[in-house]
Amino acid sequence: MSLTLHVDGARWRAHLDAVATANPGLTPVVKGNGYGLTLPRLARRAGWLRDQGHDLDTIAVGTYSELETVASRFDGDLLVLTPWRPFGPELELDEHLERRVVHTVGRLEDLVDLLDRHPAARVVLERRTSMLRHGFDADGLRAAGRLLRGRRTASVAGVAFHLPLDQGSHLAEVLRLMDDVVAADLPTRTLWISHLSADELATLRRTYADYVVRPRVGTALWLGDRGALRVTSTVLDVHPLRRGQVYGYRGRTAPRAGHLLVVSGGTAHGIGLTAPAGESRLRARAAVLARGGLDAAGLARSPFTVDGRQRLFAEPPHMQASMLLLPAGARVPEVGDELDVRVRYTTTSFDRVLVD
Repeated sequence: MSLTLHVDGARWRAHLDAVATANPGLTPVVKGNGYGLTLPRLARRAGWLRDQGHDLDTIAVGTYSELETVASRFDGDLLVLTPWRPFGPELELDEHLERRVVHTVGRLEDLVDLLDRHPAARVVLERRTSMLRHGFDADGLRAAGRLLRGRRTASVAGVAFHLPLDQGSHLAEVLRLMDDVVAADLPTRTLWISHLSADELATLRRTYADYVVRPRVGTALWLGDRGALRVTSTVLDVHPLRRGQVYGYRGRTAPRAGHLLVVSGGTAHGIGLTAPAGESRLRARAAVLARGGLDAAGLARSPFTVDGRQRLFAEPPHMQASMLLLPAGARVPEVGDELDVRVRYTTTSFDRVLVD
């Protein structure tokens, strides 16, 4: 009686192997909810990729709080993507873990503070991109280079670029920013890159043949073959529903006759919780407007499907279950049946993950 992620193990592993083969120096990103697959499983699978002979010695986590979860399941280096700051859990690492951690730094004052505390710290210097999220500007990167030339005990593991997801190719931006990297005269020839295509990475390698390019890959690695993944919910109860009949926590009235389905999966799993839409295409915007019209009418389309159609929520989802409206004439599932569910994997927590 659960919300379950089913994984076609053979197909999924074949996809992981193909991505690793196509991306020499791959750094798997293992963060957040583990892309729905859980952090421990992804950390172990990264080790499996290394054992298959791939050039994989590092995984990237999102925050310092995630280190303990993955450190016992992957014995290589651990790159933290969130920049180091002089506060929080990054100041509480034990000595053994500290030796395995590669810190991302994006401000000169943080670099000074980190090296004062840990003179032999390993760091990746992040160059600010058009995302304007973290990182040094050109002047800051040159200042970091001057500082590091006087801090010989520090180990500079590379320069990082975190690029936007959409809006076409960002190779031209990387090539432009590389001018700043070269001018900073840094003691490293390694680049950590996200969100460039295979062709763009190949062009970057040809253009800067004296640099090692390390692609950081998360979604395209773990979730790149959606056909290997399937999410199901269990039907927990089925009730005939008369038009005008009152139901639910909020005492709503049935708009028409049909059936009320109670299914596993609710807000505790991330069901019904939505992030702001990032779509810029006209068709996607029209879909947002259509959903808004349903909401205004007191209805909302659920991610649960019956016979290939997404059914309406009868009311906002509960913590661990949801209620759905099934119109008269539709096939009525039985208690114990499984329904397919369309979810956003990075925001969904599953009761079970079953890898065949």
